[in-house]
Amino acid sequence: MPNLPERVLELRALIENYRNAYYNENQSLISDYEYDKLEAELKTIEEQDLKGDPNSPTSRVGSAAGSVFDPVVHGEKMMSLDNVFDSDGLRAWAARVGDGPYLCEPKIDGLAVSITYQDGVLVRAATRGDGETGEDITENALTIQGVPHQLLGESHPELIEVRGEVFFELADFAKLNAGIIKDGGKPFANPRNSASGSLRQKDPAVTASRPLKMLVHGFGVWKSELTSQSGVYQQLAKWGLPTTSRYEVLATFEDVLNYVTELSTNRAEVEHEIDGVVIKVDDLAAQKQLGFTSRAPRWAIAYKYPPEQVNTRLLDIRVSIGRTGRATPFAVLAPVTVAGSEVEFATLHNQEQVEAKGVLIGDTVVLRKAGDVIPEILGPVVDLRDGSEKAFVMPDICPECGAALLPTSEKDVDLRCQNAKDCPAQLRERIAYIGSRAALDIEALGYVSATALTNPVFPDEAPIRTEADLFSLSMDQLLPIRSKVLDADTGLPKHDADGNEKIVDYFQKKDGTPSETAIKLLANLEIAKTRPLWRLLVALSIRHVGPVAARALADNFGSFEAIFGATEAELAQVDGVGPTLANSVISWFELDWHKQILVSWQLAGVQMATPGHPGPGVASAERLFSGLSIVVTGSMESMTREQIEALIIENGGKAASSVSKNTAFLVAGPGAGSKLTKAEGLGVLVISEQDFLAKLPALSN
Repeated sequence: MPNLPERVLELRALIENYRNAYYNENQSLISDYEYDKLEAELKTIEEQDLKGDPNSPTSRVGSAAGSVFDPVVHGEKMMSLDNVFDSDGLRAWAARVGDGPYLCEPKIDGLAVSITYQDGVLVRAATRGDGETGEDITENALTIQGVPHQLLGESHPELIEVRGEVFFELADFAKLNAGIIKDGGKPFANPRNSASGSLRQKDPAVTASRPLKMLVHGFGVWKSELTSQSGVYQQLAKWGLPTTSRYEVLATFEDVLNYVTELSTNRAEVEHEIDGVVIKVDDLAAQKQLGFTSRAPRWAIAYKYPPEQVNTRLLDIRVSIGRTGRATPFAVLAPVTVAGSEVEFATLHNQEQVEAKGVLIGDTVVLRKAGDVIPEILGPVVDLRDGSEKAFVMPDICPECGAALLPTSEKDVDLRCQNAKDCPAQLRERIAYIGSRAALDIEALGYVSATALTNPVFPDEAPIRTEADLFSLSMDQLLPIRSKVLDADTGLPKHDADGNEKIVDYFQKKDGTPSETAIKLLANLEIAKTRPLWRLLVALSIRHVGPVAARALADNFGSFEAIFGATEAELAQVDGVGPTLANSVISWFELDWHKQILVSWQLAGVQMATPGHPGPGVASAERLFSGLSIVVTGSMESMTREQIEALIIENGGKAASSVSKNTAFLVAGPGAGSKLTKAEGLGVLVISEQDFLAKLPALSN
């Protein structure tokens, strides 16, 4: 360990530098998680020998106010919060402050702001700064959506300071960046820093053009007779101040732990960035008795979740090929833990997105991963460049088969491999897609199985050369196969602890007998032969033909023979199809090897028509959800969201992604967020997963 004074000086200098960049320059030179670790290390050292040192950043809040705006002295100091990172730390805090009730609320990742009202009129707004002096942002704060210039009701305090966080909702942030990219600009790297930069614009008109919002979560100066934090929130809401609807008052510590766990599980449903939970003693008298340290209230704590946003090194940019030939650049990253899992790769969508994000190979980049969402690079940390970085150049040939990468049309941004039949990447991705829940839902046909069947170590052993071979697979074909284990996101080989590529005998045990996977695969394929016609149509990977369009075609025509025997005009007339999709169907069937897929499937016993269908042009019988638009949100308990949506489609409905006045009803599970709020606002019927399943005759009997 370095000499103690040297390490203390080093940590203090780093923390001061990072704080200044974060609070005054709207830049995150390191992630919050990395910053928290540095601050925790400094606190640990100081508690041994330097406890209570007023010169330490651990004894101060934020950073000194910048020079862009006039300074403002807060009527009462704006404090920060101490952090804990696990249940033991939270339990220790609860032991110090005593029994509940506790108020729990999401910890917004935004910019701390104080707003002062005099006799109900907004007279001043300021950033936190160093807790005692902030920046005057009054003109800018007047443009924030939902912040009242005049409080509602009557009997307002002569003077009240309210404290809260300014932020972008994630949907608004995405729209803002999309507009910037469309105009040829560089998108913002993350919502928090862009919200801070938007609020701290010299020209209030610029701030007004940004969709900023604010939630109030506390107060400074205020002679109040209220007795609880929750009572404060209720009063603030009555005055028209924006407060979170997600707070709960909980009686016991175990209830608090449940809240922390449940919000973490449903974190992706929250409409804005959060990085944890704030827990407060609800009783104001108890708060007063507990008091403050030099920088934080003792009666409140922040439970920090594993980071969803971190900084890491962009080592390389490579290209993967999807099932329709689309070439997608992806980032190869220095491995980093984010949202509880280690990440080495992230999507970059297409070459224009790489340019728009402004990332260079060798950059330190901001990486975000929310729950199960695919990791995404938000942008570079430009201030950390050293000149060794280099630009990405999109290749003009497929990295897996060497065929040309070309756009499908002049307006198409995406490049596609032109070798659909023989490109090993496209075949592998198409076979894996056939096994997915979106298509035939074949349990044993996942990405690893698809790789083994199409790209084994010894190519001559590959039993699948096109989709035509799938339903005629035999055990004799499966047993000899040795396969590389590939990453499902990138198609790159995985390696063992010694750095060697992982190779497995996937379909047989060590004694040479069939593996459970081999037995399951053949059994699952037999079941899949009787899947509904629309699912088989989706499984063909015809461009633009998803579940909704496939359902419409299957309902109207009733068989593959009728669908592929129809004219382009006849296809286009089907509700939900149209000219573009009709042209895709016609173009797909023009290729002889595609026709062979249908012939081979039929010979293998695949059901190529809907039993009892009256024939082309005659709609099948009305089903339970015919013509209804239904949205699913939140966590489902007995099945996945995808399975619920499949049931909606199978029963004639449309599984929509957003709520509107045309939504028939919303299926809402725990953690339902903005979609539930919108549904309630529009008066849309909201039902539970159990209520939905009870509607289905086959499941309710």
